[in-house]
Amino acid sequence: MARQVFFDTTGGPEVLHLREVPTRAPGAGEARIRVDAIGVNRADAMFRAGRYFYPPELPSTLGYEAAGVVEAIGPDVTEVAVGDSVAVLPAFKLTDHGTYGDHVVLPAASLVPRAADSDPVTAAATWMAYVSAYGALVEGDPVAKGDHVLLIAASGGVGLAAIQVANSIGAVPIATTRTPAKKQRLLDAGAAHVIVTSEEDLVTRVREITDGHGVTTAMDPVGGPGIIDVIGTVAPGGRLLAYGILDPRNDLSQGLPKVPGIDLGLYTLFPVTYDPERRRKAIEFVEAGLADGTFTPVVDSTFDFVDFAGAANHLESGAQFGKVVLTVRH
Repeated sequence: MARQVFFDTTGGPEVLHLREVPTRAPGAGEARIRVDAIGVNRADAMFRAGRYFYPPELPSTLGYEAAGVVEAIGPDVTEVAVGDSVAVLPAFKLTDHGTYGDHVVLPAASLVPRAADSDPVTAAATWMAYVSAYGALVEGDPVAKGDHVLLIAASGGVGLAAIQVANSIGAVPIATTRTPAKKQRLLDAGAAHVIVTSEEDLVTRVREITDGHGVTTAMDPVGGPGIIDVIGTVAPGGRLLAYGILDPRNDLSQGLPKVPGIDLGLYTLFPVTYDPERRRKAIEFVEAGLADGTFTPVVDSTFDFVDFAGAANHLESGAQFGKVVLTVRH
């Protein structure tokens, strides 16, 4: 038997519960892994609450990230072998698979080999954040050296990864935080500038920092009414990528606002992770940064697997700085 987290109705962390289920043999193109650590993401929370860009099929499990060891493989699997240490890259729908369990079956294409002696907590905190930052800043229409990049609510996993990715390509990361408590930590994490939005006017400060030009790229995981101010920071010809839509007041039924000369769009990492060639390039980019120390995942805290609700509550409080990770004892 395996233990897996489910929810039978949408809602807050209190709807999550642990269930024993039969250990499933992997099918074609799948692998089963013994899970050692699980990355907790805002996407999991939005999916559980029924606010994600596709609805859950109840009862549902959840989870996009993990690290562990391959226990079994199905037919036609060539990406990994039994005994391999792996991390999980979000390359599936939560209605099909999930990582919140001690033994889970996942698409083999979503597994990234890692060194057997690598830290599973760090591995479980890597791929959602760094591939999101890679797809936004490096792939397709890359940010140029010297360009200013605005990172809203930058103390989350994606924001901190984006600071490192921006620095790695010679861009200038401008981070925001609601309160001054995280300002120095964001500077220490590599932000060139930090704007405390409870004390400073966002548009005014960005214009000061960029000599009146504005930023070429803004990444906003929040949205809501504040997106209007974020739009005001973007230079003509620049772009705003809304990637989290966390504010419950978001109403995307009419799409994002239309602003002449600025490219506004909803962004996810899935066009990268679903495409084999784009996925390969993303993995190579992130692995190179991890190998030379350019990229260092920031882990805020770890919770025991059975305290999945506590981990979710901590993440959703907004108090964290970096990733929240569940650890699984066997």
